[in-house]
Amino acid sequence: MPESLFDKFPLPPCAKLLGWTLIDLDAERGWIKVGFDARAEFLNFGGTIQGGFLTAMLDDTMGPAIVIKSGGTLTAPTIDLHVHFLSPAKVGRLVCEAQVIQLGRTVAFVEGKLSDAQGVEIARATASGRVVSLAA
Repeated sequence: MPESLFDKFPLPPCAKLLGWTLIDLDAERGWIKVGFDARAEFLNFGGTIQGGFLTAMLDDTMGPAIVIKSGGTLTAPTIDLHVHFLSPAKVGRLVCEAQVIQLGRTVAFVEGKLSDAQGVEIARATASGRVVSLAA
């Protein structure tokens, strides 16, 4: 994992559960790439990863994109999150990329893309969040 401002924060329990691992980031662009471990415990009745876990992976990448874009001073709890599920996900490594589209004074807009280890796109998401200080 590359050194980043995330080294200053403890990994939240939800991120640990999902196997959150920082792969790469570009603070100036507000872009981040995160790896996740889709485990057998995440399977639904149909034998694929349940959509709520995939959504959590997207959300847990888009939020940190805002943190890095602001230099670690801001976060943006999710107001709205819209997900398109494109392909079923199987147990294994998943990779998510997210980028801040606009970081305003009160609202941030972010996009995310989740893929499997072979590069097959699993889901896409857009989200908006209410911008707040991390110090608050």
